Order: sequence, then C-alpha cells, then structure tokens
Amino acid sequence: MKLFRRAVLAGIALAALLAMPAMAREITHAMGVTEVPDNPQRIVVLTNEGTEALLAAGITPVGAVRSWLGDPWYAHIAAQMADVTVVGEESAVNLEAIAALEPDLILGNKTRQEKIYDQLSAIAPTVMSERLRGDWKINMALYTDAAGKGAEGEAALAAFDARVDKIAEAAGPALQERISLGRFMASLTRIYYKDTFAGLILGEIGFARPAVQDKDEFADDVGKERIPDFDGDRLFYFVYETGDGAAEAQANDWTSDPLWQNLPVVKAGKAHAVDDAVWNTAGGIIAANLLLDDLEEIYELAPTR
Repeated sequence: MKLFRRAVLAGIALAALLAMPAMAREITHAMGVTEVPDNPQRIVVLTNEGTEALLAAGITPVGAVRSWLGDPWYAHIAAQMADVTVVGEESAVNLEAIAALEPDLILGNKTRQEKIYDQLSAIAPTVMSERLRGDWKINMALYTDAAGKGAEGEAALAAFDARVDKIAEAAGPALQERISLGRFMASLTRIYYKDTFAGLILGEIGFARPAVQDKDEFADDVGKERIPDFDGDRLFYFVYETGDGAAEAQANDWTSDPLWQNLPVVKAGKAHAVDDAVWNTAGGIIAANLLLDDLEEIYELAPTR
C-alpha cells in the first residue's frame, strides 16, 4: 500500500512539474532586460541576419520578415524556409501576422523596430540587437542565446572564424591586394567602405583596401566622376536588382562607361560581379560562409568546408 501511495504521489508531482511553464532567463539587450523562456518553441525573427543565425543554430522560426531579395526568401535559404510564415519586412512589420502565430519569443533590431518594441513585447518576450551592418556576429550571439541555443551559435561562429584563419594562411601574398567594393542599385551607385558586411569579413581575413576606401565608415553615394575611386588590385561589385531591371540598367551604364573600362583593375580582368544577397544584403552567417566560398574559388584556394 505504501509503495502504491508513493507511486501515486510521484506521478502527481511529475504531472505538476510538467505542467509548470519553462523557467525564464533574463537577457540583456538593446532595449533593456527581458525574461525569455529557457526553450522557446515558436520564434519570430524580424531581421534577415537573425533568420540566418537561427537556421545555422538548427532553429526554424515560425515566422520571419521577407528577404530583401527573392520570393519570399533568398535562394540560399529558400529550402530551409519553405514552411515559414512571412510577417512583413524589416522596415514594415505586420503585427497582426506576428500575433496570429502565437510566438513565445520575438527577435528584432533596434535600428529597424525600436518604435514598435512595446507593441511587440505585448505579444511575446522581445529581444533586440543594437544595430546592423558589421555587427552580425555580435547579434548572432545575442539571438542564439535568447533562443536557448547559445552553444550552437558559438560553435557556428567558431567554425566560421576557423575558416577565416585558414583562408588568410592560404592566401599568403594575395592579402597584399587592395580590394575595392561597389554596389549598383536603381539610379544609385555606392562605394562601400570597411563598416559593411563584406568589408568587415575582408578585414578579418587581412585583405588591404585602396587608400580612398580605407575608412571605418559605411558607404558613399557617388557619381561617375568618382569611378577612378573604384580602382584597386581586385574589384568586387554587386547589383541590388529587385525585378524591374533598373539596377541592372544602372550597372550596365556604369560598367560600359569609358572611365570604368579604363580602370586598371578592369583591364587586368580582376573586376568580379558577385551576388548582392551573399556579399551584402542577407548579412548573416550563411551568407558569410558563401562569401568565403567565393573568395576560395576566385583566389583558387583549397575549400575549407
């Protein structure tokens, strides 16, 4: 009888334990301190880089903002995102769509969603990173920690850093090349500096930049009189084409200009058109690894993954 009573009491205790909500942890982030569940199951992510951080840590979000390019996701993550609900764009979040998903955690960015933080927090615990551009590693550590996958996030970042070190070692004298970065958009051209997604990765590897681009800044919008500033030992340029052909037209107009055609880097055959999603727009760890793949191919280095 005593054994039976103990078994019943143990069963009741176990049932009560299972019925209890998951213990919460405090996460310090750009908007303050938020209690999040230990093991969130329904995560909504509101940045493109955050989406890649979750995927790399083995998490598929229930909702995410649309990729800047693709329908609705970048080609390099589309297969993993097949069942994910679109909840607007980074700069135009759909609060109703988020609420309908009943998330237990929302991940966002202060630069993009500061004004709606209180509304998001009313739906679910919300954690926000500070800024974008070159902070993708810092942000990934925050997102994956909040999602209860901090160890997985750290492992993915460590693997990326190991690839960077191997590429730097294999590149050898090629690191002395001054790498130039440019971007074409609809009726707009930019020179990209060091505080950019590609700029930070190139800097980590150890590549040099042309003197005019060796700035700890984001970018400049430029006219054709600045074409000489695109010169370097190697030039990578990307085109942000949204489907109407305007960005491609801008790129074709510039790259056919005599000033462009006479750049020493172009004449040397070292000007490369690369994928805008990978080199700039996606801004996350999956794109970062694809960027390293491109460098290995272009510089004819042994693959590091």
